[in-house]
Amino acid sequence: MVFGNLSRYLDGGDGREMGAKRQRLVDQGPSYYGSSPGPSFMYNQPPYGFVAQPPPFPVVRLRGLPFDCTETDVGEFFRGLDIVDVLFLHKGGKFTGEAFCVLAYPLQVDFALQKNRQNIGRRYVEVFRSKRQDYYKAIANEVSDARGGSPRRNSSRAKSYDEGKELAEHTGVLRLRGLPFSAGKDDIMDFFKDFVLSEDSVHITLNSEGRPTGEAFVEFANAEDSKAAMSKDRMTLGSRYIELFASSIEELEEAVSRGR
Repeated sequence: MVFGNLSRYLDGGDGREMGAKRQRLVDQGPSYYGSSPGPSFMYNQPPYGFVAQPPPFPVVRLRGLPFDCTETDVGEFFRGLDIVDVLFLHKGGKFTGEAFCVLAYPLQVDFALQKNRQNIGRRYVEVFRSKRQDYYKAIANEVSDARGGSPRRNSSRAKSYDEGKELAEHTGVLRLRGLPFSAGKDDIMDFFKDFVLSEDSVHITLNSEGRPTGEAFVEFANAEDSKAAMSKDRMTLGSRYIELFASSIEELEEAVSRGR
């Protein structure tokens, strides 16, 4: 979900260029993450003189999340902060109740830490300061798990995911669920690169505050294309499984109008 200015971001700065750009890193394989940065990631140091310490990577770790927690829940928990990415952690195919949350600016980490031991639902959530190498190591583990075909959803989610999919009527519109908050139209078009799409045919839904919900709708040329595109169901964008559902123009319009 990369990135011309990645080296600047890794060495500090804000997180607005992260998120969806993770995909190119993923394509380099799990062995990349957690390794020592190569020459392209070195500080751009002058031959002489002192180089100022870059600001810290703006990431926090959450523990104690409800097992049905979504990106939207985390967004509500950190309401008012600019969330770039939420990475849920799994072990043995099961959600651990932990996640990393990347913020847009280092200063927002202090505000995020003020949410420590506040509740999501009935569970209080612990919020810790974290490091970029821990975040990238977690991405490596998630990507490795996904490529190995390990299950990534609990049984209740899997059941709701599969019910009625084979019988669903296609109208040319698909609903996407589980998108990273920072995924843009270009990322979605690349996900469906085997189909002819335009930016106007991709609709990323927003909540009442104008923030992404983690869902989107895509209009295909016809019902046959949308049905064929279901072959992408459960495939990954970045390190995320993307869930696909047959939808309709009416559902699309209703979802888009809620974010206006």
